[in-house]
Amino acid sequence: MTYCASRFHTIRRPAVEVKVGVVGVGGANPIRVQSMTTSDTQDVAATVKQSIALAEVGCEIVRVTAPNVAAAKCLRDIRAQFTAAGFGHVPLVADIHFLPSAAMEAVEHVEKVRVNPGNYADKKKFAVHEYSDADYNRELQRLHEAFSPLVLRAKALGRSLRIGTNHGSLSDRIMNRHGDTPLGMVESALEFVRICESHGFHDLILSMKASNPKVMIQAYRLLTARMDAAHRAYPLHLGVTEAGDGEDGRIKSAIGIGSLLLDGLGDTIRVSLTEDSVYEIPVARALAEKAMALWGTTTGHSATPDRVDPYHFTKRVIAALTIADDLVVGPEQPPRVIVRIESVAELRDTAPRLAEQLLKDTPAEGLLVPVATSGDLDTLNEFAGQMPLPVRFLALELAPTLPPDSLQPLLAMSRNRLLLVRAFGAKDMDTLAAFARLVRRQQHFLAVAIAPADFGVMGESLTTIGDDRLLYTLDAQPPLMHPVGAYRILAEGLREIGSRAPIWIRNTSQTAIGRSPDFLSRLLDASILTGALLCDGLGDLVSVETEADPARATTLAYNLLQGAGARSSKTEFVACPSCGRTLFDLQTTTQRIRARTGHLKGVKIAIMGCIVNGPGEMADADFGYVGGAPGKINLYVGKTCVQYNVPQSEADERLVALIREHGKWAEPPGTMPGRTPASFAPEALVSPQEMPVAPARAPAANVR
Repeated sequence: MTYCASRFHTIRRPAVEVKVGVVGVGGANPIRVQSMTTSDTQDVAATVKQSIALAEVGCEIVRVTAPNVAAAKCLRDIRAQFTAAGFGHVPLVADIHFLPSAAMEAVEHVEKVRVNPGNYADKKKFAVHEYSDADYNRELQRLHEAFSPLVLRAKALGRSLRIGTNHGSLSDRIMNRHGDTPLGMVESALEFVRICESHGFHDLILSMKASNPKVMIQAYRLLTARMDAAHRAYPLHLGVTEAGDGEDGRIKSAIGIGSLLLDGLGDTIRVSLTEDSVYEIPVARALAEKAMALWGTTTGHSATPDRVDPYHFTKRVIAALTIADDLVVGPEQPPRVIVRIESVAELRDTAPRLAEQLLKDTPAEGLLVPVATSGDLDTLNEFAGQMPLPVRFLALELAPTLPPDSLQPLLAMSRNRLLLVRAFGAKDMDTLAAFARLVRRQQHFLAVAIAPADFGVMGESLTTIGDDRLLYTLDAQPPLMHPVGAYRILAEGLREIGSRAPIWIRNTSQTAIGRSPDFLSRLLDASILTGALLCDGLGDLVSVETEADPARATTLAYNLLQGAGARSSKTEFVACPSCGRTLFDLQTTTQRIRARTGHLKGVKIAIMGCIVNGPGEMADADFGYVGGAPGKINLYVGKTCVQYNVPQSEADERLVALIREHGKWAEPPGTMPGRTPASFAPEALVSPQEMPVAPARAPAANVR
C-alpha cells in the first residue's frame, strides 16, 4: 500500500470535490480553514456572535455542537441570523455525538453534519466480547439501519457529511476486533462509508483525530491507503484533537497536521486550541499556506526508495556514541538537545550570563559555536583548559577554510569531548577521511553535514569511513524539496550504505518553508520538521537555531520533543478546545491546573469538558479531570473513573491528592518538602496575544 505520491516532495493527493454549501472542499480548491464555536448552542445570540467573529478572521467553515434535539432546533435561527449578518456564504456544520435524533433535526438547517462513528449508534459498555462473524454482521446491520435515515435525508437535501473518527472513542465492536489502534479508527470510519455508498451518497469528508500526533498521522496514512484503493478519494479533514493551549497546542497541531500536509494529504483543517476559537485561525492559515506554497513545485518525485513503515512507529536503529561522560546518543536514549550561540566571542565574553540562561531545570546538553577563522581557534585554544561549560559537550561548526591540522592543538588540550561539525561534498572525501582519523585519534566526534544529492556519489566512499565517532546532518536541501523529505533521503542514504550513525535534526533558516521571519512561522517550521521526522522514528539530536536567545531555543527544542512524544521534560496536558457541551470554563481551569502541576515531569493530565471527549479521548493520560455535570468533576486514573461528582471547588485539591497517592507527585522547585504553593506559574512561552489574529481574508467560495 502507498498513501502518497512522494514522501520527499509535496504532491497533492487528488481528492474528489465535496461541496459544503457553496464552499468546495478537495478537488482543485485551496485548503479550507475551519473552527468551532464554544458557546451554549441554545444561546442563539452568543453562537451567532462567535460565528461572525470566526468568519471575520478568515474561518471558511464554522462548526456548532448539537448535543440534543433542542440544541439542533436552534440551528435554524442560528443559520438565519448568521445569513442575515452577511455570512450566508459561510457554511455551518452540526457536530453530533450519540443522538441520531439530533442529527436528523440538524441536517434540516445546516450545510454539513459531522458524526462520530464510535458513538453515533453505539453505546459503550466496555465489554470484553468475542464477536463471531455472524455477531459482527448483525451489528453492522443494526448500524446500517440506524445511520441510513441520516444518509438518505442528507442526499435529498444536498447536504454533506463528515465521518469523524476519534481515537479512544471507538465502539466496543471495533475495540474487541481491532483494538484501540489506527487500524480500528480506519475500520470504524469505513463501516460508515460503506453504508453511504450503498445508498449512492458520496458527499463525504473523513477525519481521524487523536491527541497523540503519532497515532493521528498513522491513522490518516492508513485511511488514505485503504480508502483510495477501495472507495472514492474522499477529502480529508485534518486535526489533532485535545492539543491544548499556548505553544504546546500549536506544536502538537503543527506536528500532526503539518507533516500530513507536506505529504500532500489534507483538504480542510482545524487547529484545536484550548483558547478562544479566533486564535485557531491564524495558526491554521499559516499551516495551509505553507503547504499550498509547495503545490505544483514539482511534476515528478524522487526515485529514492523509502523503507520506513509509515503505518507503524519504529525508531531507526543507531550505534551508541558516548559523546560526554554519562551522556550517550544511542538506541535506548531520548534525542539530545543542542543549542547554538552566534560566536566564539559570545562564549568567552558572556560565559556567566550564558551559564545562567542554560543551566535551568532542563538544560541543553550540547552547545554549538561557529568557528570561522584561525582567530576563533586561538580563542578556543586559550580557554580550552579552563573554560567552564554550561553544557555537557561543545560542538564546533567549522568553516570549510579550516584544515584538519589546525584543530589538533585544541583537540589535544580540551578537557571536554568535542563534536566537530563541517559540511562535506563529493569533492571533499580526502578531507572527510582526514577529519575522521583526527577525531578517532583524539577521542572526539565528527558531524558530517551532507547534501542528499551527494549521497549517490559519496555512498561507497562513506562505507570505508564507517560509523565510529560519526553522526550526520543535513547540509542543504535540494531545490523544490521540503526539508522533511531531504532528511528522509539522508536517512535512506545511510540505510543504503549500512550506516547506523545518528542523525542530527537542525532547524535553521534554510529549513524554513516560505522563509517567513515571524515567530509563529518559525515555531510551525520547527514543529513540522522535527515532529514529522521523530514520528517516523528518525532523529537522535535536535537543535533549534532560528531563535537568537539560547534559553528560548532550548525550551522550544524540549517542547518539540515533548509534542512528538520523544522525550518528556514537563507535565503534558491533553485539553479539549471547548464547545457548547463543555461543563466548565476550560481555559481558566487548564491554566489553574497547569499552575499547580506543571512541574511534574513525565506525567500526562487530561482536562476534558464533558464525557464525550472524556475517557475515550484521554487515551494514554495518567490522570483525568472531566466534567460530569454542571459544577461537578469526575476524576480518572488512566481510563478508570475513581471519583464521581466531585464539587469543582474541591476538584483541584483532589486531583493533586490523587497524583500523590499514585506516587507521581514532586514538590515544585524552590518549595519546602510537603508544602504546595498557592500558585506555581511556569514561564509563559507563548500566548495568543503574542500571535495576533490575522486580518480577515476575503471569503472564497470556490477559489481555484
